[in-house]
Amino acid sequence: MTFQCECIDANGVRQVNLSGRLDSATSGDFEKHMQTLFASSGAKALMDFSSVDYISSAGLRVVLMAAKRARQAQGRLVLCGLRPHVREVFEISGFLKILTVADDPSAALSHFDA
Repeated sequence: MTFQCECIDANGVRQVNLSGRLDSATSGDFEKHMQTLFASSGAKALMDFSSVDYISSAGLRVVLMAAKRARQAQGRLVLCGLRPHVREVFEISGFLKILTVADDPSAALSHFDA
């Protein structure tokens, strides 16, 4: 399965819908999409992982870089829709302790209002 990344802007939040496998072969494409995500100060982004089947350390690195850019730009990044096997990778890596994660997109959007 290939990787796809679709960005939708709605109500001041960029929703990034991800699908497929996020690994060393596809993380470069993902990184290109993420480079401009926090170009403006205070940007808000929601990453929906509900259609991601697999994530490797290369994919985790891109997510961590996006989170770092969000902090540098006084922005906000919220992840949602982590399937159990993908969530486990985030948990083992310790990322669940440093990233904001919600169950679904509507719950993720509530983090931006807080």
